[in-house]
Amino acid sequence: QVQLVESGGGLVQAGGSLRLSCAASGRTFSSYAMGWFRQAPGKAREFGAAISASGGSTYYADSGKGRVTISRDNAKKTVNLQMNSLKPEDTAVYYCAARRHSALHSAEGEYDYWGQGTQVTVSS
Repeated sequence: QVQLVESGGGLVQAGGSLRLSCAASGRTFSSYAMGWFRQAPGKAREFGAAISASGGSTYYADSGKGRVTISRDNAKKTVNLQMNSLKPEDTAVYYCAARRHSALHSAEGEYDYWGQGTQVTVSS
């Protein structure tokens, strides 16, 4: 069992930056791929970024390429999402997710554990 707790959300002006963090419990964190998803008001949850268990592979949604960086620290059991040049359309609840597989994936259904989410609001 893995428990995930996100932090770092908040209110930021357009063009600003935020760094989201996800702290995981459990001994198997280093064997799990991790992902970040987001859900805007009235919309379905969508993929944002993913990282393999080793951290050697990453993958980004087109909406975030060039602006978003996912990273992990297996010793600290954390995964981070650095978001730059934020836009009002980035406003959403951001969720951290863990996949019981070392390879990353972009499909929501491939993830087994989810955090409660952290709100990110970008003002224009």
